[in-house]
Order: sequence, then C-alpha cells, then structure tokens
Amino acid sequence: MTSVDPPKIAITIGDPAGVGAEVTLKALSLPEVKDAAQWVIIGDQAALAAAARITGIPLERTPAQLITTDSLGCGAEIVWGALRADYGRAAAKYVRIATAMCLRGEVSAMVTAPLNKEAVTLSGLPFSGHTEYIAELCGVSDPCMLLAGKRLSVVHVSTHTSLLKACELNANRIVRTIELGNEAMKLMGISQPRIAVCGLNPHAGEHGLFGSEDADTITPAVKEAIRRGIDCEGPLPADTLFVKASRGSHDLVVAMYHDQGHIPMKLLDFEGTVNVSLGIPIIRTSVDHGTAFDIAGKNLADAGNTKSALLMAAVMAGRRDTRKSEAARAQD
Repeated sequence: MTSVDPPKIAITIGDPAGVGAEVTLKALSLPEVKDAAQWVIIGDQAALAAAARITGIPLERTPAQLITTDSLGCGAEIVWGALRADYGRAAAKYVRIATAMCLRGEVSAMVTAPLNKEAVTLSGLPFSGHTEYIAELCGVSDPCMLLAGKRLSVVHVSTHTSLLKACELNANRIVRTIELGNEAMKLMGISQPRIAVCGLNPHAGEHGLFGSEDADTITPAVKEAIRRGIDCEGPLPADTLFVKASRGSHDLVVAMYHDQGHIPMKLLDFEGTVNVSLGIPIIRTSVDHGTAFDIAGKNLADAGNTKSALLMAAVMAGRRDTRKSEAARAQD
C-alpha cells in the first residue's frame, strides 16, 4: 500500500459539564494515540482549561491543534454535571464545526465525545442523537449505526425509534445496512467480512409460527446481498447468534433494532465498544458512553473508550486516504 501522512482528525469535546474534555486530554497523552493522527480539538476554552486543571495535563503539551470557541463567554467557570441549555448549545456547535471541516476536506474524520441530548433539546434544537444530527448536517436522511468491538461488531437497521416502528421492516433498508456494514469492516481491515443477519421474531420466526416478517422481508434482503457478492447469511435467531459470533463465527452481525444489537455489545465490552456512523459522506466515530455527570470534574473518568474511538478513526481514515492516493496515482 502507498504510504501517506497520518490523517488529520477533529475531536469534539461534547457537553462542557461532562467528561468529554477530560477523557480527550487523557487519551491524547497516551503514546499509542498521540502519533496515530494529526489531532484537532474543538471546544470552548473554558471547558478545556477546566479539564486541564483537574487532569494536570497542560493544554500546551497536548499533541493537538486547538480550535476554541467562546460559546460560554470569556472567563466562564464550568459547573460540572449541570444540565444547561447553553452547554447543550455549545456542544452542538462543536459538532457543526467538525462536520463542516470534514465536508470541506480539511480533516479526514471526526471523533465525538458525549453530549447530553436533553441539554441540546433545552437549547431549542430538535435533537435525537449525534448520528441523526450529523447525518442532517451532511444532507443524509437515513444513516446507520455500527458498534465495533474487539470480539464483534454490530450494525443496526434502525436505531433511535420506537420498537413498534422498528418492526416495520423494509428489504431495501436491510440490504443497504448490510452493504454499509460490509464496507465499514473493510475500512477496519477485514478484507472479506463474514456477516450474519438477525431475525426479527423469536427463533427467526420458526418457519412462520412466530411471524412472517423474517421469511417475507429479511430472507429476500439477505439473498439480494449475497447476489451482490457479500458473504452473509440469515435470518438467524438472535438469542444464539450473538454467542456464536462472539466466539468467532462471524465478523459482523446485522441487528434489526437498537436494543437487539446494543445489549449484547455493551455486555460483551462496554468500555471498548466504539460507535461508528455509516451512510454519511464522512468518517465519524464516538465513545459508547454518556457524559457521566456524576463523576465529571473529579478526574475519575477512564479514557479507554476514547482511546478506542480515536484509534479506530485513525485506522479508517488512514485506509480511506490510502485508497484515494492509490486511485489518484492510477489515473496519472
């Protein structure tokens, strides 16, 4: 593969009252992280300065370019763990800045620290989650969420919606989810991903005894994905599939709805699981935990999940940049 410079990656610090800035500084201080990419931190000066004080990590020693905003006002004191509209507004602003940088090609990927959905909503911005918000900024209406761990990865056909609506399956959506997951796994370094697709109903419908959705919608979608050259099978009973997949039978599981995929992934490796947004024109990874208001400001937050999210973004962006470089050379 052609050698290229380390990718440039933006990091948003999330809600100023949470642990985002803290875990960002801690993760970037790790030797295996600091040289993995050219890092750019986006956040308020007040929040970053507060995180530097509690961690003892000076901002000037952080191996990253700082893009600071003044959303909270000059000299603001961070109230740790506070649910505030101005904090939600600021966190959303960091995401907008990073997304715009990705779309303009100024950075190769973005990593988001956790924000608080309620705080953003209090600011007057309709908000259901990072994934949907970034997709809207990118002009995309149907993103997908992938959770990637050391032992297994899961991509979801639907995420932040009611279970009743999630059960309204669409074969085209399932095929697209399989394709997006397949491509993401390749960017993560698995050249021929082995994919298993969950059924919707208990025992994947048990030949129609427990519902017809599996046979009528999921089976045709899996057959179409196979026709397109993807190594996948299903629908398979979810209650046994995750056990087998976590032991190595598959690289990726396609879950039909949020909790079907989230519960086993968080049980397997809550600290190490990385959230990856698919179906958008940029690479975005995130930690898979919240703002941890209860320990914010106490220097207790573990940066392990942030480390995983940063390194995954670096790997995915590096491979995509290499692909682009090789394609450009081939055209010369």
